[in-house]
Amino acid sequence: MKNQPVKRLNRTLQYEGSILKIYQDTVDANGHLAHWDFIHHNGAAAVVPVTEEGKILMVRQYRNAMDRYTLEIPAGGLDSLEESTIDCAQRELEEETGFKTEQSKMEFLICVNTTVAFCDEKIDIYVARDLKPSKQNLDEDEFIEVEAWTLSDLEDYIYQGKITDGKTIAAIFAYARKLNRD
Repeated sequence: MKNQPVKRLNRTLQYEGSILKIYQDTVDANGHLAHWDFIHHNGAAAVVPVTEEGKILMVRQYRNAMDRYTLEIPAGGLDSLEESTIDCAQRELEEETGFKTEQSKMEFLICVNTTVAFCDEKIDIYVARDLKPSKQNLDEDEFIEVEAWTLSDLEDYIYQGKITDGKTIAAIFAYARKLNRD
């Protein structure tokens, strides 16, 4: 038996927050009426900041959803639908780490959809080099510690389950592969 395509019949906004909208979709899925949750996110960007010594600047911050501190690459949501992801990555680099670079020193690495089962969040990830000291510009409810790590230590942390953030895992492995190919 060949599956029939899924057809969305209705989408109803259930909740609108500061960074996402939650909908309930009514769909015809293979001839069956179903209700699926859908979360819309305006998009984000992240960056793998690489120092002259080849270390990667990571940010340690409290994540409410996990109820713990996590070790991640710097990232943040787009400020507007018109903002480019490279502009967002450049802004987040400086805001979260206190380092900046020119866009010509940033290279697209990979695009990640974080949770395809129910959310359309897309994160473009860049590599940033030629970092110059600047100043952290954190939101009033943020506290971020910046730490420099070797690539191999980060890979070990991933395999030990100490880094579980999907964007960070994808970025570290993509960056490691890129280094092996260059």
